[in-house]
Amino acid sequence: MRIPPDVETDTRDLFRSAFRRHAAGVAVVTTAGPVGFTATSLASVSMEPPLVTFGIGLGSSSWPAIRDRDSFVVHILGESQRDLATLFARSGADRFGPETRFDTLDTGEPVLHGVAAWLRCEIRERFVAGDHRLVVGLVTEGETIPGRRPLLYHDGTFGSFT
Repeated sequence: MRIPPDVETDTRDLFRSAFRRHAAGVAVVTTAGPVGFTATSLASVSMEPPLVTFGIGLGSSSWPAIRDRDSFVVHILGESQRDLATLFARSGADRFGPETRFDTLDTGEPVLHGVAAWLRCEIRERFVAGDHRLVVGLVTEGETIPGRRPLLYHDGTFGSFT
């Protein structure tokens, strides 16, 4: 059944409005290249096995790297990393320029310094979902840094708990 254009527009507006009210954690996803982007769609899927997922737009300049690689690293950002989130969200930015501190794993993925946690994942699935792809990864290694409060995204801005 096709949704009439006026209902489709109203639904899109409703969708945008509703999700502006949904606070989300902020992550940066990287892969070999180096390539990276900010994601607020990160979610845990399963504990056994440990699986995570994120969405990436079909028009994203980072999609070809995610499509062509077998692994990625998810970085969960801390509240002091708004600049990093903004940098990796900005189209055309030099995301791995001199101001970005990172190391490279033996497997080729960049790992950003100072994050609250990072997880290296092997890609298990890629699904088309509307104008995005959902990527599912199996966690193979990582690190968490205790005491780091999360960076949040809400109503179009980055913030933290008060």
